[in-house]
Parts: sequence; structure tokens; C-alpha cells
Amino acid sequence: MNVSIIVIGDELLIGQVTDTNSGFLARTMRPAGWTVVDVDVVPDDNSRIRNAVLEALDRADVVLTTGGLGPTKDDITKQALMDVFGGELYRDAEVEANVREVVGKRGIRLNSLTADQALVPTSCSVIQNRLGTAPIMVFSKGTKTLVAMPGVPFETRGMFTTEVFPMLLQRYAPDVALRSDVIQAIDITESDLAIRLSSWEESLPSYMHLAYLPQPGLIRLRLDGSHADRAALDAMMDRCREELITLVGDNLFADKDMTPAACLIELLAARGLKVATAESCTGGSVSAAITSVPGASAVMQGAVVSYSNDVKTGVLGVDPLIIETEGAVSAPVVEQMAAGVARLCGADCAIATSGVAGPGGGTPDKPVGTVWMCVLTPAGSHSWCCRFPGDRARIVDRTVMTTLIRLCMAVKKL
Repeated sequence: MNVSIIVIGDELLIGQVTDTNSGFLARTMRPAGWTVVDVDVVPDDNSRIRNAVLEALDRADVVLTTGGLGPTKDDITKQALMDVFGGELYRDAEVEANVREVVGKRGIRLNSLTADQALVPTSCSVIQNRLGTAPIMVFSKGTKTLVAMPGVPFETRGMFTTEVFPMLLQRYAPDVALRSDVIQAIDITESDLAIRLSSWEESLPSYMHLAYLPQPGLIRLRLDGSHADRAALDAMMDRCREELITLVGDNLFADKDMTPAACLIELLAARGLKVATAESCTGGSVSAAITSVPGASAVMQGAVVSYSNDVKTGVLGVDPLIIETEGAVSAPVVEQMAAGVARLCGADCAIATSGVAGPGGGTPDKPVGTVWMCVLTPAGSHSWCCRFPGDRARIVDRTVMTTLIRLCMAVKKL
């Protein structure tokens, strides 16, 4: 099934807001075999929205729009869609009741503009937005369907997952069985991995395909398959997945699609272990990655952001003489930070980071991007240094990913 996405809003084109909806929609639909053929970002302009919709309907079976459904004058998507599909606005009693309920739960007064969210075109059917005040509108044109959704990511994601996509799947039932499996590899380049897998990849049946999805520190391998016979597809996918895992060998990180933080939580919980973090250059980003995963409370004890040397020494117990002689960005410092936070928080495992994230602060011996890291488990501690390229945000992200992966691998050996 081909899908076209139209993202609406002036704020997107001037960089005030970043579009995250289209990526989420594409990721959600991909396992069902639905393909996003294009993503168009258009301003709050009637003619631009109308033309984008008409062109998208020519290219795709399903068109998804996000944004432009708010109560203010610059939100003109409803009128543009009526120019394409016809109809006129009317006050929908069920939508109005839903708006009143949503506003009431938020403890705010319903004003006239918000009440007018209940005005919807007669040419559409409505899916009640239980997460916001803008109703989701479904238009049809022959065999084509357009779904207009709000631009607030929380609302779009929640309603698309629970209401919109199930409706579309029922309306456009697939005639083939689909399946996607993901495994993850580390400590190998994409090119080296591709060379290792080349012969096996060439032997795959025509209805299967391997995709390489690299990210810093990690390569996700997605094995896709489609076949008219579900049993035949599952049997071949199971066999090829096991072959792929064997070929990846010692470079295997995970045999399913999960973040390093989620993997760490699963590993620690299975062993009854607790973790804490001591962070300097990452400023709490490692602990934030862990606690963003549901279930983190089962394993996460606490964290110390020891950005200053005073906190390193006074709270974590780092020897001031070592900082003076070795510098804060050094192996013995992160080792003592890890031991200190584990002791302080009563944790079995720990992660510690100290580095130069930039843009200033670098020296010839420790240029920007130099990061010392340490992971601690009941089996002992291991520290290492990396020099990450990029800006401050990228250096922090690489450090977070690297430390989480290394602690996962250390815990697996316990």
C-alpha cells in the first residue's frame, strides 16, 4: 500500500518546530508492508495545501496529513480539504461532547474558539480524538482515503496507533503475509559486515530482503519477507534469521529490535542487579536514556551529575590528587566515579563518563571529543577512551550509546 504524507505548518518551514510525525508514521506502517512514497511539508496556505492534497491523491492510495487543525485563524486545513472533497461545516454534537470532556480533564475553561473545533465538514467521517480537541477527519475519493490528523505528536502517535491505522488496515486488508525481524551488530563497520554477509544475502529467496540500518555504535539488520503463504514465510524467516545470527557471530548485540537502554534493563532485571550512573560530560543523559524506558524502576538506583571536580571528590570520593596529576578526563577518575556512585546508591553496576564535549576546553593531549568511560559490574570494572567526532550533542549521544552497549556486554558475561 502506497502512502503519501503531508505535514502542514509555517512553523515547520522556518525551523521553529521539527517534524517528527512523518518518521513515526512511516515506522509504524512499515511492518505491515505499507510504503511511504513521499513526505511533503507545506505552509498554512490554502492553495498550497489543496494542490499538495490533489497531487498526493494521484500518487498514493492513502494520504495522511498532520497539522493545521487548531482553533486559530492560521489553521486552515479544514477549508482546504473542503475545496477538494466538497461539503460544508456543521457542528457535530459528538465532537463537541468530546472537546468538552478533554478540556474538562485539563481543568481549563472552554472558550468559543476551542468549542468551534466541533465544526467539521459534512464530506468526512470523524474519529474522536480522545487525546486532544481537534477531531480526526476521514475523507474518501473513489478508492482513495485521506486522513487529517492534528500536528501535536502526542495526539498523532496515540490516535494513529489505536484508531487510525487499525481502521486503514481493515479498509485495505493485505493480500500477502508480511514479516520483519531485526538483529543488531556492534564492533564492525557496515562495509565489513556487508562483505561477510554477501554470499548469504545473495542466496535469499526473491521474496526476502536484508536492509542495513547503521547508527553510531550499532548496526540494525532488518530482514523483511512477504509471501502468500504465512506458514511458508514463517518457516523461511525463522531459518534465515538463525543463519544471520550465526554469521554475525561475536558481533551480535541483540537478537531483537530494542534500544541499548531497554536491553540493559532486561539483562539487569533477569539477574536481579541494580545500576547507577556518575556523569560529567553527559550531564545526566545516560540516566535519562535508562529511565525513559518503562520498567527502569526495577533496576535503576540513582545518578550523580558530577560536573564539577568538587562533586567528584566531595560526593563520589574521587581522590583530589588523581585529578590534579591525571586530570578529570582520565581512566582512574572514571573508575573511582563508577565505584563511588555504586557505593553511594547501593548499586551492583555503574556507568561513569568524563570528557571534553566542546566546543571549547580541548587540549593537544585531550582534544574536543575525548571521553573516558567506565562500566562496573560485580566482576570488576573496565575503562576506555574514545575520541568522538562531531559537535557537542553528537559527542554526548555517542558516549551514551557506547556506555550502555558496553555495560550490556559486560552484564551478559556474568
